[in-house]
Amino acid sequence: MAQSSLSKLPLAGKFAFGFLVCLLAGVAFYFIVYSDASDKVDKARRRTTELEGEEREQKQAQSSYFADRDELAVRETKQREFNKVLPAETEAASFLSTIQQVSNVAGIDLKAWQPQEEQAQSFFAKVPMRLEITGKFHQLAKFIYEIGRTDRIINVENIEFFDPLTSGEEVTLKARCLATTFHLIQQQPAVPGAPPVAPGGQK
Repeated sequence: MAQSSLSKLPLAGKFAFGFLVCLLAGVAFYFIVYSDASDKVDKARRRTTELEGEEREQKQAQSSYFADRDELAVRETKQREFNKVLPAETEAASFLSTIQQVSNVAGIDLKAWQPQEEQAQSFFAKVPMRLEITGKFHQLAKFIYEIGRTDRIINVENIEFFDPLTSGEEVTLKARCLATTFHLIQQQPAVPGAPPVAPGGQK
């Protein structure tokens, strides 16, 4: 049987041939397997970087949302507190209810009340109400004190005591006074071409 052409090569030729075969196999492996895998790894790394960037943006957006939400909650709380002190509406029923509650706490008798006409100022309006109350002197003093501690601004003025009634060591008094609360005047948006309106509604 004739020897193959490879067997006829010298030893150095056989080594060179074997090296060439290994080199070609390595090149084929690189282009067929490793290059494709490397490309997939690069794509995965780029995608990972993109996802990490998106995650950072989402966390920043979430932090901004929470900060805005907390700030809004604080503003709403402050607005509610401000509305208690100086509401935007007259709320005459609420005004009278507050007076009645304070009367009960002080232990006096609220005999009569008479709402008066509002008095517009620059940015707020006075809402007066004449009261007639009955009680012992310390109860009347407590009523005036407790009125000043309410959430809503209420002033008591023009106090008149009359008809004292003595029962043992205690003296019951009748009193008239003017209780005044306030509400905010909301500015109306300007109408184009209309003359300016001064605060309080006077042109």
